[in-house]
Amino acid sequence: MNAQIYMVPGQFSVEEASKFRDVTYAQLAEGIKLFEVDFSHCLFIDSTGLGVLVGLYKRCQEVGAQIVLKHLNKDVERVFKMTRLDHVFTIH
Repeated sequence: MNAQIYMVPGQFSVEEASKFRDVTYAQLAEGIKLFEVDFSHCLFIDSTGLGVLVGLYKRCQEVGAQIVLKHLNKDVERVFKMTRLDHVFTIH
């Protein structure tokens, strides 16, 4: 399976999320079927970052691809739990 690992920067907000969306949507169009999103360095995610991840998740569902989130720190994981997105995404 074609996979792509994406390292999320320390702040996953408007500018970074926009870049992530552009890159991942292009890769999805090129046939990438697995997106591993590594949050090892991420200390903060805002609603824009969450929205872009949800958008990628929906696009992946449409074409049979998948997105996996990895290495969330406690603060970032708490955001996913508060928004109940921990029930949507596969988180390792």
